[in-house]
Amino acid sequence: MKKRYLIPLILVGFSAVMTIAGRLSQSFADFYAANIFPYISLPLVFLSGLFTFSIGEIMMIAALILFFVGIPLMIFLLIFMKKSRRTIISVSLTISLCILAFVTLTQSLNCFTLYGCTRFSERYFSPKEHDNEELKQLYSMLIDDANALAEQVPRDENDRFMLTIDAESECKKAMKKASEQYPQLRGYYPRPKPIIFSYFMSQTGTAGMYFSFSMESTYNADMVPELLPSVICHEYAHLKGFMQEDEANFISYIATQGSDDPQVKYSGCIDALEYVHKQIYKNNIQSGFELTDKVSPKVQNDWLRFLPDNYWEENENKEIIDTETVSAFSESVSDTSMKLNGVEDGVASYSRMVDLLLDYYFPPD
Repeated sequence: MKKRYLIPLILVGFSAVMTIAGRLSQSFADFYAANIFPYISLPLVFLSGLFTFSIGEIMMIAALILFFVGIPLMIFLLIFMKKSRRTIISVSLTISLCILAFVTLTQSLNCFTLYGCTRFSERYFSPKEHDNEELKQLYSMLIDDANALAEQVPRDENDRFMLTIDAESECKKAMKKASEQYPQLRGYYPRPKPIIFSYFMSQTGTAGMYFSFSMESTYNADMVPELLPSVICHEYAHLKGFMQEDEANFISYIATQGSDDPQVKYSGCIDALEYVHKQIYKNNIQSGFELTDKVSPKVQNDWLRFLPDNYWEENENKEIIDTETVSAFSESVSDTSMKLNGVEDGVASYSRMVDLLLDYYFPPD
């Protein structure tokens, strides 16, 4: 077999072995995360960080162009250039195999294998069953924290939280401070990058994204800026090998609450508060509903917001595919991908951050 076919196939096979080994052996996944992944990720993170735009987004755009233009072009050439069919097929196959090898290798090394690591809760906490009373106490505590922080942050003419800090700089400080307690978070952090086609992210309800094939932390540039500290810290956690969404959520909370800046702390606090608020109502804890009345008017102005007011009306000309269709498709793809990586509850795992918060604040006696 020619090298241009053999080498990509070997890389695909190696990627499959790595992913399977990480899935079957937690010890292997932990060893890889601690001793190999940092040396693979650091050069990629540094190189991609040299660019102000997202390389991952450019790659995805190029992939779409290649798919919708390349395939029809190949078919056209096969039909009208009969004498060159063998060459056309050979070149097309080589390109396809190289792309497949790149995608599988980067996904395996920078994402899939890491899903097999020891759970964050098992590594740092002693998990236990928590009752509704502890959940209510957590809810009350977060409400008090949010109410206090809401008084310390700058606000606009509508009495809404207004981000005025350099979120990138403050988030890097927060993550480095968190690394004192969680060593895996140590190391270099690149600039987080805004996505050019953020409207599509808004349609999918996505605030941030980790591109494993370019090792980048990106965010939705259209969302309300006040979410930035929480979102950036979440994506930074992925860069350090924490693939589970609930773990990235929790790390973001810990990092933001350890910050010296009240704007960073407030962003992380109201994010956590929203998750706990939803869990209170999901569990139908009637006595917990009364606690919602404690939420101050300032916090009520700020929480449960993702996009600016009138966002959809002002951007309706950007809609190519119906938003409900895009959202449903995106959620289905994300849910399937997470389940294939061993996350049994799929996208619902985001809310498991509440369990980590309970483990953190209410450890076993």
